[in-house]
Amino acid sequence: MRKLCLISTLLLLFSYSGNAQVTNNNIEVGETLTIQSSQNYQYSFIDFPKPNFIIKKGGIANYGKLKGTEVVVTEIKNKGTENIIVLKRKDGKKFFGSFPSVTANLDKALRSRELTR
Repeated sequence: MRKLCLISTLLLLFSYSGNAQVTNNNIEVGETLTIQSSQNYQYSFIDFPKPNFIIKKGGIANYGKLKGTEVVVTEIKNKGTENIIVLKRKDGKKFFGSFPSVTANLDKALRSRELTR
């Protein structure tokens, strides 16, 4: 009886932790998120291009204008335990005038408040 209780408890714990890793914060394709300001003046979990690449493509490297920009989730990819999302601007414009989409680590960007619902 003691072994049965121990095994059932372990199974419950492992099944709960397995479900916690698979979740993607209930974000679905087509959902709208908002870009917020970064804590250290650089976005760590949203993969924006570096300023030199933006300038080479003919864009303007102004990260300050991104705060409050609404973006739409167009794709969700799973890389191991991380959820990577592809974002496009809701207004149809390109990021920095030259990049149609960017990627972000969903869980970390939401946790660090770079992205909000």
